[in-house]
Amino acid sequence: MKHFRVSFLVTFICLAGAGWWGYEHTGWPGALSAIGIAAILSVMEVSLSFDNAVVNASVLKTWDKFWQGLFLGVGIIIAVFGMRLLFPLVIVAQAADLGLVEVWNLALNDPNAYSTHLTNHHAEVAAFGGIFLLLVFLNFLLDDEKELHWLGHLEEKLGALGKVSSIAVMIAIGTLLATLTMVEDAQKLVVLTSGLWGVLTYVGVDVVSSLLEKEESEGSNVGDLVKRGGIGGFLYLEVLDASFSFDGVIGAFAITKDVVIIMLGLAIGAMFVRSMTVFLVKKGTLDEFVYLEHGAHYAIGILALIMLASMKFHVPELFTGLIGVAFIVASLWSSIRHRRKHEALAAAA
Repeated sequence: MKHFRVSFLVTFICLAGAGWWGYEHTGWPGALSAIGIAAILSVMEVSLSFDNAVVNASVLKTWDKFWQGLFLGVGIIIAVFGMRLLFPLVIVAQAADLGLVEVWNLALNDPNAYSTHLTNHHAEVAAFGGIFLLLVFLNFLLDDEKELHWLGHLEEKLGALGKVSSIAVMIAIGTLLATLTMVEDAQKLVVLTSGLWGVLTYVGVDVVSSLLEKEESEGSNVGDLVKRGGIGGFLYLEVLDASFSFDGVIGAFAITKDVVIIMLGLAIGAMFVRSMTVFLVKKGTLDEFVYLEHGAHYAIGILALIMLASMKFHVPELFTGLIGVAFIVASLWSSIRHRRKHEALAAAA
């Protein structure tokens, strides 16, 4: 439980803040309602982002304490205030041609107008996040060097396709072009541009990482940093978190229009995701449950397709969260069976 102490402290503070905010507006009924909504949002955020925690842990487990601490410390500030508060404000500011202070006042005083501006630009955000997450999934699936395959021979055959250069990017761009049929003609250019930015962001982070790794081989001090952690990896995880978090922000507006309650509820969820990441790294859970990383990436692949489909169809947040959890549970069960099988073989030998 020691890994979750800070999360429980943040939960208490955020729920108290939500209660105070509700009480200031409508008294005790408002306080109880605000606390309940914040709690629901936190649970929703955890269910949507558990696979994010597993993928984070799979990257962080190879880092030293400095880079782990940097991501889990500075990263949580970026995750809570940057991606769950500032990023939506920036989108509305650009859409409405307003300043950030004006948009913040709009969010507090006219939340319906604020959420309308935000949801009106859901398609381009979904294109960016969906394509980025799709590339995360494809580069895991289409890896010809991967030795362990959850889906057996089928996954091994798919992995062999990774020998083809840039096949993941080709599939992602093809998927993006196919999704253009789901949006209005007036939106096609902006959705295409957003999706291409998702591709460029993923490839750009990979380029930064590769360049720094090249410096490492030449004995550069920056390369030493990459060996212990990774600037490229740090950027990768932050963009990954952004892709997950904005989907949660959009979903939160289906529950409440109060931006303060949304920020407090999602902050609780973000803290628990960070705590789960620390737990997975410290306990070596990914080494013990070998298919857990597979389940998380398949959940990311499904989430990517859901985000792209949401440009035209409404997908309930409950379904999105539960299907991700279902993949995690299935991979956990497969991991337990795999471990028992190997223990039985070892005992027989």
